[in-house]
Amino acid sequence: MSSPFDTERPILLSPALGATLGLEEATLFAVLAELADLRQATANGQWQLDQQDAHKRLPFFSPLDIERVSKSLAAKGVLFISSAPYQQQGLLQYSFNAPAASAPRQAMPIVSAPQVANSGGASLIAPNWQPDSDTLARLAQLNVDEAFARAQVPEFVTYWRDSGEAQRSWGAKFHQQVIRKWRERETFQSSREQMRPIDFDWHPSAEAMEMMTKHAGITPQFVEDAIPEFILYWQEKGTSADTWNSKFIQHVRRQWARYQSSLEHDAQPQILASNWQPSADVYDILRLANIDLQFAKQLIPEFLLYWRETKQAHSHWNTKFLQHVKYHWAQRHQLTRAPATAGDGKPSNRSTRERSLVEDLTDTSW
Repeated sequence: MSSPFDTERPILLSPALGATLGLEEATLFAVLAELADLRQATANGQWQLDQQDAHKRLPFFSPLDIERVSKSLAAKGVLFISSAPYQQQGLLQYSFNAPAASAPRQAMPIVSAPQVANSGGASLIAPNWQPDSDTLARLAQLNVDEAFARAQVPEFVTYWRDSGEAQRSWGAKFHQQVIRKWRERETFQSSREQMRPIDFDWHPSAEAMEMMTKHAGITPQFVEDAIPEFILYWQEKGTSADTWNSKFIQHVRRQWARYQSSLEHDAQPQILASNWQPSADVYDILRLANIDLQFAKQLIPEFLLYWRETKQAHSHWNTKFLQHVKYHWAQRHQLTRAPATAGDGKPSNRSTRERSLVEDLTDTSW
């Protein structure tokens, strides 16, 4: 006759248990606890998880995973293992209490957190309540600093005094709260460690470049020309972040949308008029690029002089001027970038940052 445990059953996992032990540990613990409820213990009060059980109930765990996670539970003091390593023997022999020479079967229900023995009924928390040594010891097994745990006591006591609720084990309740706050603290610290200011030589990732050039249809030259102004702006702000690629993509897309709009009004090749002025779209793009508009306006006479003398006709004078301003803005702040090279070692797709003024003014790649 097959056991109820032999059929596929859902794993009942408490969120509090997951927060206390870790997700993998809580999953294995829940399965082992259910197995203990469904089967009789051996004469010495132990249970077994064999390969057949593991295949049916834990198909997402490899033998290495079971060995690793069970050792973690043992290190945390919630599981006692008396068998050889699982990978070696294919069998996990365990108990929830230290093995004795002869011990009766002890049912082990699925709990939300390690419990402190309490023979009495529920009671209100005392105004001078403090965690006992067993609670602090269990927290220490989970690498929770004792000073951190004790610092949570005033808030814990105040909250439960105000709530008026009674509990059977205040130690278990405190254990849950401290573990939750400890995990929140670790998560916050991990996030802080990933936050960093933008580097002078920062460059968007290959994935970000592909998203802009292939999926959004933005020219690589336009993207490259936006990098120095982006770095300068965020360096001056002194901001730290862990999403520089996302910020840059948004920055470039805003400029590109405005740039594309400006092209619609500048289609026929013509010689630059003596009274030519950049369109409002150009100033919008420069504003999005955080380039000083007064600086841009000071470059108009030089731009007019050069192109009036060359008598060349172009269809996108706004684009030419935008490129001209970005070049000089980068030069002003000495944000030069090394030229990319093709397979033959020759410069390829150079940014305006690496070209001379004449090269910049006569460029037709736009």
